[in-house]
Amino acid sequence: MDFAVPLVRGTLIKRHKRFLADVSLETGEAVTAHCPNSGSMKTVNAPGSEVWLSPATAPGRKLPFTWELIRVGETLVGINTGRPNGLVAEAVQDGTIAELSGYPTIRREVRYGRNSRIDLLLEAPDRPPCYVEVKNVTLRRGDGPEAPVEFPDSVTERGTKHLAELADMAALGHRAVMLFLAQRDDATALSIAGDIDPAYAQGFEAAVAHGVEALAYACTVSRTGIRVAEALKVIAIPEAK
Repeated sequence: MDFAVPLVRGTLIKRHKRFLADVSLETGEAVTAHCPNSGSMKTVNAPGSEVWLSPATAPGRKLPFTWELIRVGETLVGINTGRPNGLVAEAVQDGTIAELSGYPTIRREVRYGRNSRIDLLLEAPDRPPCYVEVKNVTLRRGDGPEAPVEFPDSVTERGTKHLAELADMAALGHRAVMLFLAQRDDATALSIAGDIDPAYAQGFEAAVAHGVEALAYACTVSRTGIRVAEALKVIAIPEAK
């Protein structure tokens, strides 16, 4: 995925009201940008950090920029939760995610379960449909090379509900996949942050026990675009019961 227009560099002043971020541009101008991330953004919202914004292209939009990237140490991290579904769809089509190859049809935001929409529904004439739920990952606690990325970064009742619905699809004989996409490239593994959301961790354990597959991938992130890259080891998958 390439950014449609060149990003604008700035320095984060603060994030506030969840969906707003005050940023000082290199010109010295202070602007308020849309923050497209409803999580806590723990470890990726430090004031003074270098950030990159995409200029608004829609006429009449109230906020002139959208926050896309933040630099954490030497790593650029994508914080826009609106990007992962498209990134994963692109990676399925080009064969980057080998586990999801062999599905010629990809549909997005298809209704299923209890009044929900699945992020990606993969279909092929000779195999069961594959329901793929995608979660954006930014959290990484620790600086050492072995520190994993983690999900979630805050309590997510909606995420726990999605795990149960994936388990329901698996029980019906469909393929069900929980895919964690880290918009960063500085980790080799993903872990479930059970200390942040114990209910999600329990839901994850139950979903895996009922046949839900867990995949995780990192991304290469630059000022010009984001690409799905290497698979990550999921180190918090319990043994099936």
